[in-house]
Amino acid sequence: MNASEQATNVTVASKIAAVVNLFKSEFPDIRADLKPWMNDEETRELVDPESIDLGFHFPGVSRSAQSRSLLVQIRLGQGSLSTTPRVIGVDVVGFDHRGKQWQLSTIDHWQFVGNTTPAPAVAEKLKRFCCQVFDVFNGSQMAS
Repeated sequence: MNASEQATNVTVASKIAAVVNLFKSEFPDIRADLKPWMNDEETRELVDPESIDLGFHFPGVSRSAQSRSLLVQIRLGQGSLSTTPRVIGVDVVGFDHRGKQWQLSTIDHWQFVGNTTPAPAVAEKLKRFCCQVFDVFNGSQMAS
């Protein structure tokens, strides 16, 4: 679900802002999008209400990231938005003009899969970012 819609209280809004700042610290030129999903009936059927979804857009195509835009889905534990949000996984997907190019999931062995993969330095930044998301939401106890 769009991050802008999940920011229903100060705690969640602060954590979302922290995640955006962490991503921008790794990729300073990137633009954050708190509403990556369209608000139509067809899209709403596909959106996971137990996730916080953020889009990030490079100023052009990033050759090192093998993408133009990234979708970050922070997967939350069942019903955790009503209490303190707890992350159970993070998915990062890279897109370019041809569509989805690669995906990283912390739920599935932290491996990049897809047509292309980011350069090793970018891959490490993305994995570090995922670890930091766990820290922001869950404290220092990272799920792996």
